[in-house]
Amino acid sequence: MGEMIKPKLAAAPQPDYASATFLKDHVTDILNFYRPIAFDAQGGFFHYYQDDGTVYNRTHRHLVSATRFVFNWVQAWQHTQDEAYRQWAQHALAELDERFKNAHGDYVWTLSDRRPEDGRIMAYGQAFVLLAKSWALRADLCNASDVRAVFDRMNAVFYDSQQGAYADECSPDGVLNSYRGQNANMHMCEACLAAFEATEDPIYLDRAITLVKTFTQRLVKQPTAAAAGQCVGQIWEHYQVDWQPDWHYNKDNPGDIFKPWGYQTGHQTEWSKLLMQIHHHVPDSQWLTTARHLHDAAFAFGWDREHGGLVYGYAPDGTVCDSDKYFWVQAESFASAWRLWRATNDSRYLQQYQDTWDWAWRHLVDHTHGAWYRIVDAHGQKLENTKSPAGKVDYHTMGACWDVLRVGGLQA
Repeated sequence: MGEMIKPKLAAAPQPDYASATFLKDHVTDILNFYRPIAFDAQGGFFHYYQDDGTVYNRTHRHLVSATRFVFNWVQAWQHTQDEAYRQWAQHALAELDERFKNAHGDYVWTLSDRRPEDGRIMAYGQAFVLLAKSWALRADLCNASDVRAVFDRMNAVFYDSQQGAYADECSPDGVLNSYRGQNANMHMCEACLAAFEATEDPIYLDRAITLVKTFTQRLVKQPTAAAAGQCVGQIWEHYQVDWQPDWHYNKDNPGDIFKPWGYQTGHQTEWSKLLMQIHHHVPDSQWLTTARHLHDAAFAFGWDREHGGLVYGYAPDGTVCDSDKYFWVQAESFASAWRLWRATNDSRYLQQYQDTWDWAWRHLVDHTHGAWYRIVDAHGQKLENTKSPAGKVDYHTMGACWDVLRVGGLQA
């Protein structure tokens, strides 16, 4: 393991969260957590890190981490002009295509000892492949046809044009699972926006708009959804094969990493952020109105008024079902708040941006080793010593900072 790089920014004094310099320095501190330890000369990057940077599993690979590393390194290269990050993105992309990709052009869920372990084809994972390819194109590491191939393959395997939505899981032998969910579709919307920005092909923007209409406007108005207690107009996580809400899926497991039960605070704000990105490309009051509704609901139901911070999830009656505080929920929410602040000039959103950052700065940012803790309890106490298990790699935290920098309106 390389020598740890101590974070530049100390816990105190409290920084100016609306400063571009602060955001850039904080991203550098996160990158410096991974930089001495992440690179695997035998291919790709290590995926599992303890708080101090120790790699606790050197042989397992997860598709979500593999794709998010491509995103991280291309963005880092763009923002720093450090050619090493572009080379790292190329290294990450090579492992993705050489080891995760199967004979049909799909990408398996996990590897062990560089061989496929879980051969399922997950729409969530394929969406992140599209995101990775779209960002790789910006660094000239692939071409537009590589991006389109992933999109077309997802059309063939998962897309239901009548519903305007993607199925969730396909077995290695090509059989679709009956589960339907919003999470893969949300990240496919994100990936389509990235593909549109990289290629300027309107097919991707059209699909992103279709997904937004399906999940933020149509499905939330179903009769069964309208009966969901106080949370009318918010996005439920789980659906049956006919796209009616499944109110019981994972009810005994509200903390599931990819398919948690309940209304997810961070998914309401993440959809809000995506709506605002679409609003940037195709200005329309409907995007802004829906974005405000979802974001406002997340803070109304999800902000912990006693301890601060945003909880993981709440039930259809509006009561908290998981009071833990996750890194990604805070990150996506401050990004959404900043976009709404810049679009509306409503000072509530600026205050939410500041409050969310302040709570995360005090409880989730590791000021000793760098990067963010994954999860803390309602009081802000750390629950585990694994800084980055499968899927994390601080994609959400750096991505949110880069998104705020992209929107602009910051202090120097």
